[in-house]
Amino acid sequence: MKKELAIILESLEGFDSPDINLEQYVTPPSLAAEVVVNAKLMDDLSIVVDLGCGTGILAIASSLLGARAIGFDIDIKALKIARKNAKKVEAEVEFVVSRIEDISLKKKVTVIMNPPFGIQKKYADRAFLRKAMEISNVIYTMHSAGTERYISDVCRDKKFEITHLWRYSIPLRRSYKFHEKDFKYIPVEVFRLRKKD
Repeated sequence: MKKELAIILESLEGFDSPDINLEQYVTPPSLAAEVVVNAKLMDDLSIVVDLGCGTGILAIASSLLGARAIGFDIDIKALKIARKNAKKVEAEVEFVVSRIEDISLKKKVTVIMNPPFGIQKKYADRAFLRKAMEISNVIYTMHSAGTERYISDVCRDKKFEITHLWRYSIPLRRSYKFHEKDFKYIPVEVFRLRKKD
């Protein structure tokens, strides 16, 4: 299941002209497949929301594995590519233009997201994490390595717990002019968070 999904996700388009201020990077297809398959195995793929969905890879992967998927992003150009990507692989995803702060949902959902790491704008991931905890009971979230203590602190404040932590080294492809190499490997942490009863 994971390998087949990763192959499909490889065919999706990335950003035309990524915006460094939004820290737009494409989630590697193999990582997207791994995270979404883990969510499926844990029975977390009912209604999935991707906050800051970019070109749609996580929302599309969730849809392909049976979820009702919704992707939110502030960038209209990215969402055009996301819609095109979903159509290409026959995934049913609702894409919505919205600031993170403005998202409001009536039902509790699972959030699967790869928020900005906060390299360009310090703490950029915090608004995403706060919103995810507001609208969901279960969260899969990707962060640069070394954030476990911060995530633990937020969980304690918001009555969530870390149930799983996976560590990966992922290839980051050259996306911006200041990148010196075609790609480099960066360490990331993927957390599964669950609201306490």
